[in-house]
Amino acid sequence: MQNDDVIWGIINKSFCSFKVNTKTHKFCRNEYNLTGLCSRVSCPLANSQYATVREEKGICYLFLKTIERSAFPGKLWEKIQLSRNFEKAMGQINENLVFWPNYLRQKCKQRLVKITQYLIRMRKLRLKNTKKLVPIQRKIERRERRREDKALVAARIDNVIEQELLGRLKVGVYGDIYNFPQLAFDKALNDEELQSEEEAEAETEMEKEMEEEEEETLERIFVADEDFEESDVSDIEDMDEIKEVEAESSTRLKEKLSSRKREKVEVEYEIEVESEEREKVQS
Repeated sequence: MQNDDVIWGIINKSFCSFKVNTKTHKFCRNEYNLTGLCSRVSCPLANSQYATVREEKGICYLFLKTIERSAFPGKLWEKIQLSRNFEKAMGQINENLVFWPNYLRQKCKQRLVKITQYLIRMRKLRLKNTKKLVPIQRKIERRERRREDKALVAARIDNVIEQELLGRLKVGVYGDIYNFPQLAFDKALNDEELQSEEEAEAETEMEKEMEEEEEETLERIFVADEDFEESDVSDIEDMDEIKEVEAESSTRLKEKLSSRKREKVEVEYEIEVESEEREKVQS
């Protein structure tokens, strides 16, 4: 059977892997310790009847240890989930620790208060926009900068070579080349098509602008009689003469057409007069 005094005598006087000695206090690193101090009352190994409160992933649990389960290490601790509501959690502790020592009951409540307080602080810190410290890796940054510079230089050289070769091809230095890369050839064709489309768009825009300017210039203006000059009057007389000439020519054409359409047709009628005279004579 388990004897708590024997266990405590061994732990206190000889060696315990969870005990930490300092100048002022003795601390216990056991995860089931209720207070964190190494003492006879708060030692989870030297007490066959023990209770504590722990937090796992933001949820509080009440752990109970009894002498009846000491023969089964896998089932030694009974785990009871506590409510998120603080008052309900206190009620659960009181219900489960009714016949337990008052010291354990009060320490469990005190531990629950501390755990709820630091959980609230954790939630508040997560909601705040805190600054994240990122280490600066100088060597990696230098290496990446060198690679970028080299890539830029290589890209510029490639573009210059490509432009020079395309210029020579347009001039006809190489003649007919049959093994020209297909990708570069397609790219050059696409560039030419884009240039021709841009030129066509520019021409259409210029035509539209010219039409708009003409529409803007064609404005109707009302002018008084006094504002007319001699040149304007002479222009108007010339216009009247031109209109008269056009009217005369049109009338002549109409007369000619009517004369052609209304040509007279002469019709001759023959009358038998002899037969009538004979009838008169016989009568």
